[in-house]
Amino acid sequence: MRYSETPIGHGRKTPAVDRRWLRRSCLLAILAMGSICGCESGNENGGMAGSYFLDQSKDLHALGRVALVEIDNTSSYPQVSSEMTQALYLETQKRQMFGLVLVRQDDPAWRSLQENLDNLQAMRQLVALQETLRSNGLLLGTITQYQPYPHMVVGLRLRLLDLTDGQLIWGVEQIWDSADKTIQKRIRKYYEQQLRSGHAPLGEELVVISSLNFCKFVAYEVASTLQKPKLK
Repeated sequence: MRYSETPIGHGRKTPAVDRRWLRRSCLLAILAMGSICGCESGNENGGMAGSYFLDQSKDLHALGRVALVEIDNTSSYPQVSSEMTQALYLETQKRQMFGLVLVRQDDPAWRSLQENLDNLQAMRQLVALQETLRSNGLLLGTITQYQPYPHMVVGLRLRLLDLTDGQLIWGVEQIWDSADKTIQKRIRKYYEQQLRSGHAPLGEELVVISSLNFCKFVAYEVASTLQKPKLK
């Protein structure tokens, strides 16, 4: 496992687990309710359109450290899991909101987390998860769709859970289609920002040709939704 230098929060109490928050249907229900308190508009937060949820009552900095579980993959391209996970790891670190522990697929904890998180046994083990992962949060998800060049498509479903109470803090469910005109405009904006920072790929077209660069673009947009929109 890899660790950042951000320390784990100390002295946090672990209240009784609210079992409702760990059901698989919870994220889908929240994402479908755009008017629910705490749900932010994608256009207000880094330009990403689509469905995501951010609990405004929670301070993500208070988590201290989060375990990022290597993203599961239902597509026919297994290598995309590693590329997407690494891109999300780096982009999230840039936000400096919390430290990260990376749980790879070859870690014995990975399969257990994927298979048991939504059942009662996993709910009773929140405290054990905190101790095992040395984290107060759990970030995990699935690549729901992937297509390579010439029609690059990435579909993601992600969620962030607070291990101290089992509550859902943040979630994303979105598809990035390189043929979509809106996505193309956002890629252009992303490329210009990367160019100014000195970290741009060789050309804008490489974002939709290279799976790694497209994953970096997706991770950039996903990480932007972890922060509350700036007041204008």
